Amino acid sequence: MTIRRLPETVINRIAAGEVVERPASAVKELVENSLDAGASHIEVALRDGGKSLIAVTDDGSGMTADDMSVAIERHATSKLTGDDLFDIHTMGFRGEALPSLGAVSRMTITSRPPDAESAWATQVEGGRVGEPAPAAHPPGTRVEIRDLFYATPARLKFLKSDRAETSQILDVVKRLAMARPDVAYSVHDGARERLRVSPANGDFLDSRLDRLGAIMGREFAENALRIEAERDGVRLDGYAGVPTLNRANAMQQFLFVNDRPVRDKLLFGAVRAAYMDFLARNRHPMVALFLEVDPRLVDINVHPAKAEVRFRDAGTVRGLIIGALKHALAEAGHRASTTVSAAALGAVRPVQQPLSARGGYGGGYQYRPVTPSRGLSEAAVAFQAPLDAPIAPSAMSDVAPVPQGVEEFPLGAARAQVHETYIVSQTDDGIVIVDQHAAHERLVYESMKRSLSETGVSRQALLIPEVVELGEAETARITARAEELAELGLVLEAFGEDAVLVREVPALLGQIDAKGLVRDLADELAAFGDAYSLKEKLEEVCGTMACHGSVRAGRRLNAEEMNALLREMEATPHSGQCNHGRPTYVELKLADIERLFGRR
Repeated sequence: MTIRRLPETVINRIAAGEVVERPASAVKELVENSLDAGASHIEVALRDGGKSLIAVTDDGSGMTADDMSVAIERHATSKLTGDDLFDIHTMGFRGEALPSLGAVSRMTITSRPPDAESAWATQVEGGRVGEPAPAAHPPGTRVEIRDLFYATPARLKFLKSDRAETSQILDVVKRLAMARPDVAYSVHDGARERLRVSPANGDFLDSRLDRLGAIMGREFAENALRIEAERDGVRLDGYAGVPTLNRANAMQQFLFVNDRPVRDKLLFGAVRAAYMDFLARNRHPMVALFLEVDPRLVDINVHPAKAEVRFRDAGTVRGLIIGALKHALAEAGHRASTTVSAAALGAVRPVQQPLSARGGYGGGYQYRPVTPSRGLSEAAVAFQAPLDAPIAPSAMSDVAPVPQGVEEFPLGAARAQVHETYIVSQTDDGIVIVDQHAAHERLVYESMKRSLSETGVSRQALLIPEVVELGEAETARITARAEELAELGLVLEAFGEDAVLVREVPALLGQIDAKGLVRDLADELAAFGDAYSLKEKLEEVCGTMACHGSVRAGRRLNAEEMNALLREMEATPHSGQCNHGRPTYVELKLADIERLFGRR
């Protein structure tokens, strides 16, 4: 067998398989180039999900004809001032994007520096490079990618529908837009504009929240908790939603390292650990977190796509994220998402039903304001005038007196109990409806957690220690966390190089499968760096005990008991949601109630 050197065009196509996986990858590389060029406005045009056309136009620094000829060569870049790959301050640095794109498509680059008299354009088709030629173009750069993967048709078979590919492109642009609120972005798919965000003005933190609200939704901006922390030179900034604002998947979790969007298991695991007490396993919070790290302490050269990173001190980063999130959630107190009240209003708001077969409206109604006649208006005024005689005492409900000034509390004063399950309280500007069982369950659960943290988790010794066989790496990983696991009630030690010996287990768990638990812990430590299985089992038991020890639905409470529950909720962190992330109360403003009855 003869060994031969591959042609440059084949080398570029192989590289393109790593750098350009799909149209969204091409857009990512081109938009990052625009950001590195100092662009303040970036436009993305698409056709057929990016398969037939991708055009990225910016107002950045542009390129001369000589620069353009070098830019389409492999590993040619302006991003690295030296040869140190651990001192990277730009989005790109590998010098692979343009030659890789030119190898699998028909690419045209048109560029003009701000001080140049004219622009220059060059074409690359399937790796064949044309000569630069004069062109008309304003200052900045435009890169057109036509017929992506025409030179590698096998890749086209693995692309998804135009809609799916467009969705992936939008996700890429949105992530980049979140990191840089000072830059304007727009995306057009040939039929309509899919995204447009203007450069945010004012204070940087306010502008960042405005940009996050524009992309993640207004409800996130209204229910976001400010995250700010620093440890050992690593700074964390951003926003996290309250637990009651959650989703069925992790698509609304955005993580950035030095303004670079990343998908890192360690970071996602830290978010999961911080919200573990407040959400069910199949619910996910909404977060946007920005890490600022010395470039020398993080390796972004893990994969050509640059979506993965490696931290020199992963434990510090993980602990910083968990601590900052937990602190913000504790500071939020009993706060619940505003979407809870919006959902409640949506559920009770009357709507007009379609015409039935008999010609009438079925079911609900729709309020339609009318302009009454003068006589009807006068009659209505007379009807609403105060009565001469007071209402008979027998017609009034027996409501216990409420201490003066109690309505000034956030959750107001208890006025009634409905169906022995829900407490209705009155605030200064509305009402609050509390699920008494869910609320008290959370209070008992938080009390149990405090007790466990003060006295520790009680343990029971196994009559015969359990030997659990693991791989060498798993054994080393789990024994390194033995001290932390002991605080959770699981005492184990190394038993040779590829096994551990379990001596004690948490007493709360009763009879458990120690082998299965240890194997799950080893897998989770490898994937996320945390002992989720053990924590979740302990929390499940505590949650069950809290459920059985809390005020049950159907129990009648007097005014003092109801107000005492409200005051304890106000003083207890995380009381706005139960152990599974469901709200413990719904707040309705007076204005919202008035809208229900057409008074606004």
